[in-house]
Amino acid sequence: MKKIIFFAALLLLTASCATKKNAVIGNFQHLNTRNMSNISSIHEATKAVSAKPLFKGQEGVVNALQIQKDGLLDKHITKVPALLVCVAGEVVFENEKGFKQTLSNGDYINIEPMVTHWVKGLQDSQLLLIK
Repeated sequence: MKKIIFFAALLLLTASCATKKNAVIGNFQHLNTRNMSNISSIHEATKAVSAKPLFKGQEGVVNALQIQKDGLLDKHITKVPALLVCVAGEVVFENEKGFKQTLSNGDYINIEPMVTHWVKGLQDSQLLLIK
């Protein structure tokens, strides 16, 4: 899990460095900045909630989530532990155990497997879901 978190953070840092033309990340191919884009550009602006695969590694996956203001990612469960990172905006994460936490830029939360949870957008938001 630490490797995935490190890679996701490194990927975001690399994508934000517009002055670099190429970057090498571990054993991955060279990434050219012309192929990089902002996380919000992969989602349709008209959808209240959108989830798109962003990266699939050998040990896990990273999904980019967009939840617009008042959008609701309805109740669901994950079968494996997950990490939800708020990249931009503000959301409320809740679960069936009564846990409730507001996440904003840079905040993250560990999601327990087999526990029903949901997420509501307080602002237009961009998130990373790392499994």
